[in-house]
Amino acid sequence: MQNQCAAPNCVSGKCDAQPLFRFPHDPERSKKWVEKCQSQDLTDRPAEQLYRYYRLCGKHFEPSLMDTECQSTVLKEDAVPTIFDVPSKPQSGQVKRGKEMTKDSEVETKGRKKVKKSQAETAKEDVQMGSEQDEYKEYLRSLFEVLLLLGEQSIPPPGPAHPKEEGLGSSNFQALLEYRMNCGDEVLKKRYDVNKESCSSEQLNQLIEACEKCIRSKLVEEVKQNGFFSLLTDDLVKISGGWFLPVFLRYVDQSNCQQEKFAGFLSFEGHGDALAERLLSEMTEGWGLDMEQCRGQAHSCSATHFSQIKAFASKLLEKFPRAVLTLRATQTMNVSLANSMSSSGVQLVMSTFKKIESFFSQSTLLQQEFEHAISIFYPDKEEKANELKEICQSGWTRRDDAFDVAVEILEALLLCVDSVHDNEDMRWSDQVTHDALEISKALADFEFIMALIVLKNVLTLTRAFGKNVQGSATDAHFAAVSLKAVLHSLKEVSDNIDVYHEFWSDEAVNLATAMEIPVKVPRSFLRKHQAESGVIRLESYYKEHLSVPVVNHIFREMTDIFSEDHLKALRCLFLVPAVIEQHKSTEPEEESVQVFNSDIPNAGTLSAELHCWWVKWSKKGKGETLPSSLHETLQLADVKFFPNMLAVLRLIGILPTLALQDGGHVAYKRFRMFMENTPDTFKSKSLALLNINYDVGFDLDSLVEVYVKTHPDREEES
Repeated sequence: MQNQCAAPNCVSGKCDAQPLFRFPHDPERSKKWVEKCQSQDLTDRPAEQLYRYYRLCGKHFEPSLMDTECQSTVLKEDAVPTIFDVPSKPQSGQVKRGKEMTKDSEVETKGRKKVKKSQAETAKEDVQMGSEQDEYKEYLRSLFEVLLLLGEQSIPPPGPAHPKEEGLGSSNFQALLEYRMNCGDEVLKKRYDVNKESCSSEQLNQLIEACEKCIRSKLVEEVKQNGFFSLLTDDLVKISGGWFLPVFLRYVDQSNCQQEKFAGFLSFEGHGDALAERLLSEMTEGWGLDMEQCRGQAHSCSATHFSQIKAFASKLLEKFPRAVLTLRATQTMNVSLANSMSSSGVQLVMSTFKKIESFFSQSTLLQQEFEHAISIFYPDKEEKANELKEICQSGWTRRDDAFDVAVEILEALLLCVDSVHDNEDMRWSDQVTHDALEISKALADFEFIMALIVLKNVLTLTRAFGKNVQGSATDAHFAAVSLKAVLHSLKEVSDNIDVYHEFWSDEAVNLATAMEIPVKVPRSFLRKHQAESGVIRLESYYKEHLSVPVVNHIFREMTDIFSEDHLKALRCLFLVPAVIEQHKSTEPEEESVQVFNSDIPNAGTLSAELHCWWVKWSKKGKGETLPSSLHETLQLADVKFFPNMLAVLRLIGILPTLALQDGGHVAYKRFRMFMENTPDTFKSKSLALLNINYDVGFDLDSLVEVYVKTHPDREEES
């Protein structure tokens, strides 16, 4: 319990981070702390164990006992905790430590004769067995403590050891165990003296699996306690040669704070309905999720697995109709739409964007080289050049207007990577020049130019909508009522695609000519269709294989993702006080709120309660600042007096479309860091869950119990 408070009923760390303090090493002081806590779980534990594994947070100490002038908060000498919310004690006779021992215990001998043992002999054996069990559990605690430390720091426990090597050799895990033994860990030393190893490779894998099982169990239990949730998935990842689907869960906790947690990986082997059924079965039966409580789903995926993910989403919606398909807030809408397109030209653009971002993040010198190239192409427009430089310093390839920016900087970008590849002043390494050449080849391909121009022009129609729907409560509410206009624009383009494609083709040809790039049909297509009809017209090829599919895909996805139920849920953002203040002259949108009728405490009083809520916030006091976000509204003290409104706000809070407050996407960020920074050899779905959720509320004792229950044979061997 090193990362949470050991006091009963203490929930610090959810919305108010508190400093944590070790139990004193001194037995007398430790005893005083335990007495003040009045926690049955701590009563029988020795001071050494309390010092190593348990903490109390700053909420339980008087402010005068804490010294905040140091770099980190420390307790003053002889400080004793005095502030506790202690649960009522059980009635006398309710708690029993175990069954009473019978006077005699019988064991059956090999000759089938029953020999009675005296009570003293039985008690002696029980004490000896209990001592061995305690020692074994203490040994497991030491192993788990080391494993958790490595997991929190994203250090692979197997370390540099060869995967096929028997034992752990010189692994990170073994090195830390040896360090503990050298520092006086008697339990580990005794184990090593007997077995000549403190932990085998097989046992390490079992420990990691126990962590995964325990963490997921805690996460699922927390989700269940908080009611409704949404299911989110990310693009597939490859681990140990197999494809896995990362799964996240979004919910609103007891403190009315939005939470998003990483729940683990699902094996993605198979196709069609069979795959979808297996994924759902694993989540319900294997993980214990109650999918009847699922109210939303969102999926980020590339074109490679798009059809399979769509099949899974459809099956989920078929079985659980309340799990509305939505957009995911971790990626801008336009980038998400482009990523899911199967067109070879679009995929060339998106893969090149990733290479560009990775390339310039290597060194500030490369970024400076790029900015110099921008200045060359905008010599008389210093303001425009500075604007583009600023945009290109912060992940421009992930912006809603990424395709517009790319067109403006394309010539400067090609000049920059060509200059790096030429490497005339020998400033760059071979790897950097090779990466520059790869990007240069893509940029100088007319298929890239044409796809970029089509994406820029089509996604311009959805750009404002996407920015609004993932913006503030006011903007998202406005977006929910403006979708029809966006779909109408897309339909108009689709109906007149010949005219629009001609404009796009002219723009692409003009840009390619300026950059001295040959205008042609992709060589891969020519090679495949050489045996067929003779001449392939450039314009007809790009219309049929690029412009038409792109427009149709975007229209279809916008229609699927923004269903009527999804839009009604977004329109419920009018319950945010700042939005009410802007629309106080109109009537509340009761029809939108009714989409949640079956999930609120009392649908019969909804209309009257909604009216009271509207009146309360439409009359703004002079100088009063109203809550402007969903998070601020959920934290209002008055919201508990409006149970239906609170229920609706909590349901809006789990919509994957809406961006979380600052720090809300921490699980996703940790996931990305783990996947990007961990070598493929040491990537593990169990280690990922441990690293990403190291702050989950579990303790060493629960890990030990899970391990002992799962591997009882290990205890017998010990």
